[in-house]
Amino acid sequence: MAETKDTKAKKAKVNAAPAFSKETYMRWYEMMQLMRKFEEKAGQLYGQQKIKGFCHLYIGQEACAAGAITALTKDDKWITAYRDHAHPLGLGTSPNAVMAELYAKATGCSKGKGGSMHIFDKEVNFVGGHGIVGAQVPMGAGLAFAEKYNKTGNLCITYMGDGAVRQGALHEAFNMAMLWKLPVIFVVENNGYAMGTSVQRTSNVTELYKLGLSYDMPSEPVNAMRCEDVHAAVARAAERARGGEGPTFLEFRTYRYKGHSMSDPAKYRTKEELESYRNQDPIESVRFTILENKFATEQELEEIDNKVKAQVQESVEFAENSPYPDPKELYTDIYVEADYPYLMD
Repeated sequence: MAETKDTKAKKAKVNAAPAFSKETYMRWYEMMQLMRKFEEKAGQLYGQQKIKGFCHLYIGQEACAAGAITALTKDDKWITAYRDHAHPLGLGTSPNAVMAELYAKATGCSKGKGGSMHIFDKEVNFVGGHGIVGAQVPMGAGLAFAEKYNKTGNLCITYMGDGAVRQGALHEAFNMAMLWKLPVIFVVENNGYAMGTSVQRTSNVTELYKLGLSYDMPSEPVNAMRCEDVHAAVARAAERARGGEGPTFLEFRTYRYKGHSMSDPAKYRTKEELESYRNQDPIESVRFTILENKFATEQELEEIDNKVKAQVQESVEFAENSPYPDPKELYTDIYVEADYPYLMD
């Protein structure tokens, strides 16, 4: 028998007692549905070769972004690796601009020059998705240094995948961040597999949060299949950062339902493992709490679903009808100096 939305929601139930306001739960639901529906459509379009190059989907990990967004302010900075569609969507970047970027169109948020792996939006303080594994970790520390230097009271939240924690740059950044008490929250989105290699096969240290302890950095594991747990952990870390106490390292224990990228069939894991995490789905967990506490009716949630589907469809039409960048754009946005002597022939 096919599962209904109700049975899926009950499987995802952890505790229906609300830890936050109705407004927060409703915001989480709509935000995560936009992330999920947008990426499901992106996956379809990739299969149709409308989107080319690399494409890494976030499906299953939505609470990692949504829970943190509600715990921080609009003035804080965000930086992540190349699984980077969901964060800007949650922060408020137009789905049209993100989809157009996936299409490599001029109307994309990176002017069609970045594609899936390099989404940027200065307006929402999203300082990009970055393709070099671990490169964003010292960059996040640098962003935090700027906030401290300028006495803004803001912080930088720096996301990375579990593969990035094996990079030497992480240890250099951790050392300096603790030495200078930088306002940075380091987050490893541990979905169990660095590309296709399980965490257990890459190091003796499999509880990744413990890597921060060697620097006396406050570190903890977080059930990142739940927005509530993510929000609470990020809020604690943010309070420390704004209070001048320095960085925190959070291990978000999460799971991606799709492969590492669209070219990955994910044969390295079992169907049973995948199903066990689907039963903890973050969207269905929030949905269950909303319905159990009568924050909204089934019909009201369906209206949100339809709104999100319309937004996604509009983004596809926008991307389809947008122009490709002019070839002259190849020479722009490279150097700050407009008259830098580069060759154009």
